[in-house]
Amino acid sequence: MFTEYSPKTDELMARLTAFFDEHIYPNEARHHHELAGKRRAGDPWQPLTLIEELKVLARKAGLWNMFLPHPYKGQGGISNLDYAPLCEIMGRVSWSGEVFNCSAPDTGNMETLERYGTDAQKEHWLEPLLDGKIRSAFLMTEPAVASSDATNIQCSITRDGDHYVINGRKWFSSGAGNPNCAIFIVMGKTDPDAPRHQQQSMVLVPRDTAGVTVLRPLTVFGYDDAPHGHMEVVLENVRVPVANILLGEGRGFEIAQGRLGPGRIHHCMRSIGAAERALEMMVDRLQARVAFGKPLAEQSVWHERIAESRCMIDQARLLTLNAAHRMDTAGNKAARAEIAMIKVVAPNMSCKVVDWAIQAHGAAGISQDFWLAEAYAHQRTVRIVDGPDEVHRNAIAKIELGKRAAATKA
Repeated sequence: MFTEYSPKTDELMARLTAFFDEHIYPNEARHHHELAGKRRAGDPWQPLTLIEELKVLARKAGLWNMFLPHPYKGQGGISNLDYAPLCEIMGRVSWSGEVFNCSAPDTGNMETLERYGTDAQKEHWLEPLLDGKIRSAFLMTEPAVASSDATNIQCSITRDGDHYVINGRKWFSSGAGNPNCAIFIVMGKTDPDAPRHQQQSMVLVPRDTAGVTVLRPLTVFGYDDAPHGHMEVVLENVRVPVANILLGEGRGFEIAQGRLGPGRIHHCMRSIGAAERALEMMVDRLQARVAFGKPLAEQSVWHERIAESRCMIDQARLLTLNAAHRMDTAGNKAARAEIAMIKVVAPNMSCKVVDWAIQAHGAAGISQDFWLAEAYAHQRTVRIVDGPDEVHRNAIAKIELGKRAAATKA
């Protein structure tokens, strides 16, 4: 396991924490009011001035593209283990990742392009993404099928000469609401008759391509997450050049597994940060409030919850760091069990800690006056995105059964 972070990580953590203290926490109210103002004006789907201002400061501070494990033309080059505590800090404020060009789904899409894209695809799409000039979306989930099994996907990608023709309906396409979103990575079927895991492919679809319709924003517990959004998208006879395919026909499932590994661990890192902040808020509230003649912090039920929260957060953090270390040293595929475990443990832990923090705040906890209701909505969502709990538990069980079968045979 790990006793301390590397000097590089300690230095980045100090700089990032200072940036949060100076620029992120003091601007949480401004972020809320700026977005509320756009809602009143009837168009929340516009980039926020605050975010654009803070991006400039983050780049000057050298806090930019910290997520990218493999360097690309001087960008990135930080290990998953080094990035873990940085991503945890970003998890304390839900919108902060974009300030550092470290927000989903762009991080996963950029890693996908860096790992699987051609030189031309990287030049056209990866470089402006790394520069923060455009945003992106990942179109995988579909409303008509159980998308937790990616082989169910029905969106068709049909070869027609020098083009692919795409037809399908996607939803919960995060990031597609932002007007700066310029490129979609779309997963669909190129060959329904191929072996089960070789039917799917991924193709790059510019958002402004004819036949692409962003139909509507979807809400999560009533939150539309503007200007980012989770959109329903219709693809009707969308034509893109054959050169837009990633890696080749039938490689979509392979790419998905490679893409979702880093995405999953990033979600877990942010979940730990959210839980840590929720625990701090819980403790502050309990010390400030009196009920039945004594501070809430002196009542035994809250001692139990504070202690349990600390145990669960630290357990989840160590498990996540272990997964990050395994990814760095053995590769994402070899770390599939560790990734699956944290994807179950971290969001469930965070849901529980945030729930207790809400309880400590009483009616205020479920209001918009505090961050906790938003945090709970997001953490509950993480139990579904990038594979629901049940899929990951199934994967863990299969790995354990396989290990015992191999040991018995030996």
